[in-house]
Amino acid sequence: MDERKTLPLKAQDDPRLYPGVPLLAVSIALFRGDAVLLIKRAKPPLEGMFSLPGGLVEAGELLHDALRRELWEEVEMKAGELTFNRHLEMVERDTEGRVKRHFVVATFAGRWVSGDGRMNNEVSEMLWTGQSGLSGLALTPGLAGVLASARQLPI
Repeated sequence: MDERKTLPLKAQDDPRLYPGVPLLAVSIALFRGDAVLLIKRAKPPLEGMFSLPGGLVEAGELLHDALRRELWEEVEMKAGELTFNRHLEMVERDTEGRVKRHFVVATFAGRWVSGDGRMNNEVSEMLWTGQSGLSGLALTPGLAGVLASARQLPI
């Protein structure tokens, strides 16, 4: 039996909801001096929380290529050399315990090269902030640890 038939109609139309396997995504801690770029998510999951620019990897796309594409699509910026940071997992379950979302995010760090920043419909705000500016912001789960390890990388 196709389990997707028992899901809400909206879930049947969105392959990111109730996936059969974890979905691969990328994100970048983009540094400009000591400041890192944060974006406020305009759509679920984690709408209204600050995160790093990034998104899903498309079939046949290399991680670095996906990251550069997503960075340009979300904020029209470019990064220099990319350094792998760590992976992060996000699993969300519905009220019945089914896996509603499951992302494995390969996080990278890099230095800003160009672009003045221009948001798309997935981003409601963007800001450059230092470590001290993180307190008081609603951060996506695991973001503080990702930023701490990214700041230690030789980029």
